Amino acid sequence: MRITSSVPALLSLPCLLVASLVGLSPTAQAQGPTTAVRATDFLNSIGANSAISKRGETLAHTIECTKYLGLRWFRSGMEGGLPVQDVLELHKATGAKVSWGLLSGGTDIEKLLETARPLAAAGALLAFEGPNEPNNWGITYKGQMGGRNLTWLPVAQMQSDLYKAVKSDPALKKYPVFGISEQGAETDNVGLQFLTIPVGANCLMPDGTKFADYANVHNYVYHPNSRGVEDNKTWNASDPGPACKVDGLFGEYGITWARHYKGYSEADLVTLPKVTTETGSTIEGPVTEEIHALNLMSLYLDQFKRGWSYTAVYLMRDRSDEGGNQQFGFYKPDYTPRKAALYLHNLTTILADNGTLSKPGRLNYSLSTHPATVHDMLLQKSDGAFALVIWGERVQGSDNVTVNLGANYSGVSVYDPTIGTSATQTLNKATTVPLTLSDHPLILEISTRTGR
Repeated sequence: MRITSSVPALLSLPCLLVASLVGLSPTAQAQGPTTAVRATDFLNSIGANSAISKRGETLAHTIECTKYLGLRWFRSGMEGGLPVQDVLELHKATGAKVSWGLLSGGTDIEKLLETARPLAAAGALLAFEGPNEPNNWGITYKGQMGGRNLTWLPVAQMQSDLYKAVKSDPALKKYPVFGISEQGAETDNVGLQFLTIPVGANCLMPDGTKFADYANVHNYVYHPNSRGVEDNKTWNASDPGPACKVDGLFGEYGITWARHYKGYSEADLVTLPKVTTETGSTIEGPVTEEIHALNLMSLYLDQFKRGWSYTAVYLMRDRSDEGGNQQFGFYKPDYTPRKAALYLHNLTTILADNGTLSKPGRLNYSLSTHPATVHDMLLQKSDGAFALVIWGERVQGSDNVTVNLGANYSGVSVYDPTIGTSATQTLNKATTVPLTLSDHPLILEISTRTGR
């Protein structure tokens, strides 16, 4: 987040902005067979921010919520004295992993690695992360203050040292390092807008300096530049290019938003390895609990579809130890689930898959029409069944779309996660499936056996 407080930018006026429709034209169709993505890869991308057993959260509740939501990872770290043993118990009970970070103001790289080693040994470690939002939380590294409105050289030096330390450790070198967040606020051109500073970049840090394996962004859905409820809200927030109006990849790694230092080209940003360690929205103004739930569900789909390997929503449970963060979570401070928890539970239950799929198959499907607010993603489960997810992001109205499957399939089941986890329709020997799409996903589970 770009602001200089610990609370992400809130909505102000409930104005309805004109949608920035990004995607295919209304008549465009998929061409030729589409190769599926493993359902487990998508499920593994689904994460959240949580203190796990600190800041008023309890380990027992976190385990229960993790299982219900289907979360596969948490963005967490040493901040607040989180016991490593609690993370190990969480992993043992749920399989969830953690990105382990220094977070706000921390600089003890040696301790970060020391506490990460038992996590790695247990299979509970996902990645490392450096400083959290140095624009809001300055650091002091090797006796020099940095970040905020000061020089960012200490931030860059610490992130470079973190990367070197991880990659030189025999037990930890295989784990990726996520970049810092909000490097678009650099006051001086230290080069943090790159994963590795290229030759001739003219940065204050040397050419070839390595900071991270993945770009890291906090692209909250609502932002002062994109305040209102609108079509394709989360799709646009996930855009890796300049069309993104929120705190997105382009303003952090393309042309930095504070001083306009040049980073990657628009083409490079599309394929740049990237993660989101904070995103989401508050429930306030025009964002009702229903819209919040729809936003969070489509957000995970949009992020993965647009090339984000991991996405952590802020928050799993609302904070109870600070003001201003009581409207973000899947759960209220007393662990009462919001509608967002129900919808995500339904989505991850419908797509549930813990098996292995060596080589995803292909499906020759197409859509009769492809409005700009309709998006699709072909997944495949380890048992061979395809899960074709098609979602709409309209604020009002709907679109009638016919899915052409390209063959006669013996069984097609249609699921709606806003209704439940059971099929709402089952078709036998189907070649086409008519759908009405509005503001949420529908899932077509397609048997790999063809009809006769």
